[in-house]
Amino acid sequence: MAIEPISIVNKSSGTDAHTIIANTKIMGNTFGKLFRLTTFGESHGKALGAILDGCPAGLTLDLEKIRAEMQRRKPGQSKITTHRKEEDEIELLSGVFEGKTTGTPIGILIPNEDQKSKDYAHIADAFRPSHADFTYFEKYGHRDHRGGGRSSARETAARVAGGAIAKQLLATKGITIQAYVSQVGEIRLETPYTSLNLDLAEDNIVRCPDPELAETMIAHIDQVRKDRDTIGGIVSCVIKNCPPGLGEPVFDRLHAELGKAMLSINAVKGFEYGSGFEGVTLRGSQHNDAFEQRDGKIHTLTNHSGGIQGGISNGEDIYFRVAFKPVATIMQDQASVNEAGEAVTVSGKGRHDPCVVPRAVPIVEAMAALVLADYLLLSKTNKLEAI
Repeated sequence: MAIEPISIVNKSSGTDAHTIIANTKIMGNTFGKLFRLTTFGESHGKALGAILDGCPAGLTLDLEKIRAEMQRRKPGQSKITTHRKEEDEIELLSGVFEGKTTGTPIGILIPNEDQKSKDYAHIADAFRPSHADFTYFEKYGHRDHRGGGRSSARETAARVAGGAIAKQLLATKGITIQAYVSQVGEIRLETPYTSLNLDLAEDNIVRCPDPELAETMIAHIDQVRKDRDTIGGIVSCVIKNCPPGLGEPVFDRLHAELGKAMLSINAVKGFEYGSGFEGVTLRGSQHNDAFEQRDGKIHTLTNHSGGIQGGISNGEDIYFRVAFKPVATIMQDQASVNEAGEAVTVSGKGRHDPCVVPRAVPIVEAMAALVLADYLLLSKTNKLEAI
């Protein structure tokens, strides 16, 4: 998107302060190349929303499935999540007629209904530790302090709505995406996903597929909440039935785009796929995935590659892990400074998650779905016979 040069005049001096030339500048509110999601809205604004462009015409949308995804992400869903109450009901404004996509932009609106902006009046000019208050102020010189404004994870509701549509597109090709909580603090699920029934993750409020370990995680998060503190965790994700050939070397490798998608989620501190960092402990003779022919198709005997080789999917399961830091807002006093650089005490107020990973599960799935939907469409340009 080209932007015309803008002349900014310093009113106090009457001089031309500087000229911004941004012929190739892309504002960071749009994700994807062909299947493109643009989100808008703030935590305490009137509404959140999204415009989904590039969705092929003729896709029959199940609105209940979209609603179910929103319910999985919504706040106030259990004792270990924020107490903010938002139903996150969506309104489709355009792009759908008689239950099918029309190929035109899909407009999505998600009203905010339970804002309590007064909870943030005390930090109107103060910088909360490890939040985006300071960086937004430095970047823009003006910020919405209510719940963090645009930097709030509330924005991810729009991603989940768009991702829910992407999921339904992928389902037409048999592609499934399942994420689950595999770690909370030091409590770690050691069982590999291949030995788990991932459907069990939705049977408990922490979304861990091991029922016994889930209870331990829940108790730990609840105790952290009572201690007026927060804790981090890890969300693991498995993509099945992804066809070989998705990925755009060299800078847009499939795993690079998945990494970008995950690292764009609030509070994410790390991403690894396949053998990840543990893979460095193996020798090449141990790590290599040998090929074989099985059921008329080429497969690998092992899957240390995580379903991606050379930045392109190879048809095996794609699996990865996403690390989330402890929520920055804690219900304790913390030393900080204000916009004038003066020392202040920031008190924890408002309604916040003691651990984000239970509600992050559908966000991880949504972002993975957006990546795959985009790359599925891009793959139609790879070969002459695909056109």
